[in-house]
Amino acid sequence: MYSTPFSPVEARSARARMGLTTAQVAHSMAACGAPVHPDLIAAWEQGTHVPSEPQLFALADVLWCTSATLMGVEPRTLAEHRLARQLSVERVAYRIGMDAAEYRAAEAQQQWAGDPRQTRALVEILGLSLRHLVGIMGRVDELAGHLRAAIDGRWKVYVVPVAEIVAVNETRVGDALREMHAEFAEFSERYMGHLVGRNDDARLKEVAAERSAYLRRLVDHFWELIGEAGDVPPFNAVGD
Repeated sequence: MYSTPFSPVEARSARARMGLTTAQVAHSMAACGAPVHPDLIAAWEQGTHVPSEPQLFALADVLWCTSATLMGVEPRTLAEHRLARQLSVERVAYRIGMDAAEYRAAEAQQQWAGDPRQTRALVEILGLSLRHLVGIMGRVDELAGHLRAAIDGRWKVYVVPVAEIVAVNETRVGDALREMHAEFAEFSERYMGHLVGRNDDARLKEVAAERSAYLRRLVDHFWELIGEAGDVPPFNAVGD
């Protein structure tokens, strides 16, 4: 079962910086619409209980810090990035035009199936990039596999599956794959040229090393060719 990330140490430190008692924090949280007993706040700070999402957001407001600070982790999942922006599932779902239950399932399963418009709205709201979203969803290896097959074979076949993963229009994806296919073909031509010309082994090894380095950077190079479409500027406001 999913539990809201929370750091008792950060919570205690934040309250100490504000010079507040647990009773004062509880009073202020009630004013924020999240009434709790002071003993519960103490339990959070002792690590025996964890606040709910609304309680986390209210506590962050009262302690004048970000929810990400109280979480005590660098956001890694879709849910953690949402919490860091102090957004509820319902708010995100509304803003991207998706059913709340569907969005909640995407977070729980770590599988994103939104359409391109919803995807772009999501990365804007969460201050991510399309490139970052692919990483969060654990699809980097899948993307790398498609790219490897595309440069080593019929690249046009892979335009649609790659575009589906990265949520970039097929024309731009096709341009990137065509260029990568041509670049990779050049390595083979150079290698064969040296081989036929009976050049020394050192030169052959040099070309082979360049080819290996190219393959290691395949995903990074793809995003470089995609350019700004894969690097959406962060959305600065927490909510509206």
